[in-house]
Amino acid sequence: MNEIIIATQNKGKAKEFEQMFAPRGYKVLTLLDFPELKDVEETGATFEENAILKAEAISQALGKMAIADDSGLVVDALAGKPGIYSARYAGEEKNDEANIDKVLKELIEIPDQKRTAHFYCALAVAIPGQEAFTFFGTCEGKILHERKGTNGFGYDPIFFSLEENRSMAELSAEEKNRISHRANALKKLDEQIDFFLAKEAEQ
Repeated sequence: MNEIIIATQNKGKAKEFEQMFAPRGYKVLTLLDFPELKDVEETGATFEENAILKAEAISQALGKMAIADDSGLVVDALAGKPGIYSARYAGEEKNDEANIDKVLKELIEIPDQKRTAHFYCALAVAIPGQEAFTFFGTCEGKILHERKGTNGFGYDPIFFSLEENRSMAELSAEEKNRISHRANALKKLDEQIDFFLAKEAEQ
């Protein structure tokens, strides 16, 4: 079985990658499987830069192909925020509930038609000694006035999917993995994965 290393310690993300790659015959390993490795600091100015930083650092450290994503919520009425700061929008400690509360508070005066938003995912694939490749995916929606649903993680309870006509947190894992920003980026990667595995085999 091929092993795919995902440069994340986020259990929610890890589960999504596992659900997508397991049917394809890949065993997913994450940074949780390598406790000696530290989480890579995200110092980039864009989702793409952060994804590349993480993928290249982990690929270099382990000498294997690594995949990293940087993703977040982009709210039009907040001029694109929280953006690359989505995970720590309410403070340095990652706290989903505090992040949601902050977004809802900032949008309290904003009417429905102006609450448009999208999730964005940049996916980077790095092979030791080679330049990283990136893919991206989006998921369009709007921000609700209150939480709905108990599934998913992050901003899912307040993100209303235009495609599914429900919040992301009201979707099953299978439904979310069909339409999410990460799923859309992974579809593009999946079309190229054999190329990357062949490149890695050349190392």
